[in-house]
Amino acid sequence: MKIFVGADHRGFALKKDVIDFFRAQGHTLVDMGTHEEGISCDYPKIALEVAEQVVQTINSRGILICMTGIGHTIAANKVPGAYAALCYNKEAAVLSRQHNNSNILVLGSKFVGQDSITEIIDVWLKTEFEAGRHLRRVEQIKSIEKKFLKEQ
Repeated sequence: MKIFVGADHRGFALKKDVIDFFRAQGHTLVDMGTHEEGISCDYPKIALEVAEQVVQTINSRGILICMTGIGHTIAANKVPGAYAALCYNKEAAVLSRQHNNSNILVLGSKFVGQDSITEIIDVWLKTEFEAGRHLRRVEQIKSIEKKFLKEQ
């Protein structure tokens, strides 16, 4: 699985740790930026790049990190086919996969520390979509997306 990782200046330090940790485990990670520590940057551009890559690349996922995760989540979810879930703990990460089939995990550096971030990502990467009753709801989300794409 290819994993696209992006962070703004407030998530830069955690992103570096995440990339180092998961590369050491043999995962393929692509660093989508920011590449400069301590320099303010615009998170919507990074969220867009990660979301587009996830949608265009079969068998891939994305991880976005900023201060709260809120801005990245809003921006990434504007890309059709991107399903970004803001998770502050392992339970939310599991449910975002099992129930919602999220393909982008968003983390807030203010709320998720270095001690738990790799555990949250690890469980999110390993958790499968349950389908079943959740499939109907995920399909409803996709139909909302299609409705608004037709109107453009």
